[in-house]
Amino acid sequence: MLYPVFVKLSAIMPPDSEDARKKKESPSLKGTAIRLLARRDYGRTELAQRLSRGGAAVEEIEAVLDEMAALGFLSDERYAELLVRQKQGRYAKRAIAQTLKERGLDRETAEAALSTLETADEADEALALWRKRFNAPPQDERERNRQMRFLLSRGYSMAVAFKVLKVVRSES
Repeated sequence: MLYPVFVKLSAIMPPDSEDARKKKESPSLKGTAIRLLARRDYGRTELAQRLSRGGAAVEEIEAVLDEMAALGFLSDERYAELLVRQKQGRYAKRAIAQTLKERGLDRETAEAALSTLETADEADEALALWRKRFNAPPQDERERNRQMRFLLSRGYSMAVAFKVLKVVRSES
């Protein structure tokens, strides 16, 4: 039976200069921002929080964020619209607004993004979501409570959840 031999890489490979090693270990703040934005969109506040984890100065972070925004890589408006489109049809308007607030988007940007939502009746949206998820009326109290919790967890009010279950019960 052969056993792997563990050898220090420094014993095999020639030593790098100290400057080259530092460059490999810590990418620039701008490079980190571009790498993060290449994966997905971020809001300005969220990206600032991610960049500050590396211990960079606030002034440096703000300069990088301004540069990313000037290049069109960073846009709170685009990010808010993306979040609204992702959550539309699966969450209530109230839950989407809370998500936008949690992500650090300002009130005006959030309201502009939320205005793109169709102004359909909230109960109709909840009923469509319920049909997509369950499509069968609750058979007992336990099942009814489970379906109620589902609607509440998606941001619908208690009144809307009761209304949906009442409509479902009357249809069957």
